[in-house]
Amino acid sequence: MTGRFEGVNLKGDLFGGVTTAVVSLPMALAFGVASGAGATAGLWGAILIGLFASLFGGTRTLISEPTGAMTVVMAAVITTMMAEHPDQGLAMAFTVVIMAGIFQIALGALKLGKYIVLMPYSVVSGFMSGVGIILVILQIGPLLGQPTPAGGPMETVQELPELVRNTHYGELFLGLLTLGMLFFLPKKLKQLVPPQLVALVVITLLSMMLFDNEEIRRIGEIPSGLPSLVLPDITFDMLSTMLIEALVLGTLGCLDTLLTAVIADSLTRREHNPSRELIGQGIANTVSGLFGGLPGAGSTMGTVVNIQVGARSPLAGIVRALILLLVVLWFAPLTQPIPMAVLAGIAVFVGINILDWSYIRRVHHHQVAIFPTFIMYSVLLMTVFVGLIYAVAIGVFLVNIITIERLSRIQEKSVKAISDVEEGDPLNRQEREMLRQSKGQILFFFLSGPMLFGVSKAITRQQAAVGKFKVIIMDLSTVPMIDTTAALALENTMRDAISLGCKVYLYCPNEPTLDRLEKLHIRDWMDEDCFVESRVEALIKGLDFLNREGEKKA
Repeated sequence: MTGRFEGVNLKGDLFGGVTTAVVSLPMALAFGVASGAGATAGLWGAILIGLFASLFGGTRTLISEPTGAMTVVMAAVITTMMAEHPDQGLAMAFTVVIMAGIFQIALGALKLGKYIVLMPYSVVSGFMSGVGIILVILQIGPLLGQPTPAGGPMETVQELPELVRNTHYGELFLGLLTLGMLFFLPKKLKQLVPPQLVALVVITLLSMMLFDNEEIRRIGEIPSGLPSLVLPDITFDMLSTMLIEALVLGTLGCLDTLLTAVIADSLTRREHNPSRELIGQGIANTVSGLFGGLPGAGSTMGTVVNIQVGARSPLAGIVRALILLLVVLWFAPLTQPIPMAVLAGIAVFVGINILDWSYIRRVHHHQVAIFPTFIMYSVLLMTVFVGLIYAVAIGVFLVNIITIERLSRIQEKSVKAISDVEEGDPLNRQEREMLRQSKGQILFFFLSGPMLFGVSKAITRQQAAVGKFKVIIMDLSTVPMIDTTAALALENTMRDAISLGCKVYLYCPNEPTLDRLEKLHIRDWMDEDCFVESRVEALIKGLDFLNREGEKKA
């Protein structure tokens, strides 16, 4: 623990903690309301996630808190749980947060963090843009002065005519004013004060002058004092649904956090510990769920602000959490008059910024190939209209299938069958001369590069030619690894050759490749003299075999 606090920049860390607390406050309130769990859940999520992720995480300057993506998933979880179990649905939703945290701890303990970010950018872009659109759609109701329709984005779209018909123009005015301030606040002022905080304070004061408390919906009283423990509540008829939601929430949190950690690394020239970071995030989400807080992940905006003001250690995250704690314990009454429409405006602004505008612009300027464009938009639409887990799973599946197909085409060129000297063959002068002496009776089977399952077809296609030759030389000298499918295809080719009376010699100096073949027990049916140490040795033995066969016939 002490190693993580080495090199503390006390002034920078304290300033980072204060600044990020100011940035986080309006976001925590907005995400709490947007999730359906309430502003209190947003605040406690920001406090507990930030504190425990800073204490136990693997990135020194990362700021963790409820994020737009996590809020969207949490809103869906709460909607699902409340629909099935109105009395205990909220406790079940927080149990899902605990389960997601445990899942993240398990991923970190198994050291799988480094694999989480190995996801095609077209999938990540489509997913994040889809999340941004969902967040905007879910705020249409609050922006028009009404609660969000239960059921998710599709239900909101279906209820849109009714929402528009019942618009509360006072709240719409405040929401649009909030958006206008967030978009058009002068850049110099944005550099001094977070625009979300400016909008929150200014529009709240304006609403108090223009509207009575009863005219528009406001946050109302936020309970001060420490949060109460939310005991885990698992209903067995919903267990499978809860597990799936926890996996979605946990995986999204991992992806969100580790991508932010990579950004932090590029800004600080340090390297984060991905497995430790996942353990820290898992602990933070587990604790947050136990005390009724929203789930969270690494926040790109908070992390960048933290680093830019000089923070260099986890102390900044701890200071930030303590400042927010003071707000909840002693200054909670100040949040009561905040209009819900203002928080809706802030959430819409976050949703718009989540969209990957950079990638979308590249797509429309034809700087991105057709297939990644198709994947990005497919994942985006599935995220909005089908579901988060299906969108990512299908997107990754499609990308992998196409990638494997392309790699297979490239690998097929690495499978060469040579029976005569030709331009571009891998043989040297001595080996070519020896091959000429065979008079077309030796087939030189040359494989190069990693041999994965996609290349098995190319190996099988050469299988039909082996019966025309007396000697087959399998050269795997430049094959660093071979998977089981390709190894089985190679084994079948060698077995067929032997059954047709061919002599097979195997040249395989790379131990990992040879180990894979030996696990198929090739030594049980190949003679020991068939394993050679060089191409020259294989050719010498092959020519000797041909001479002996010729003498037998004579």
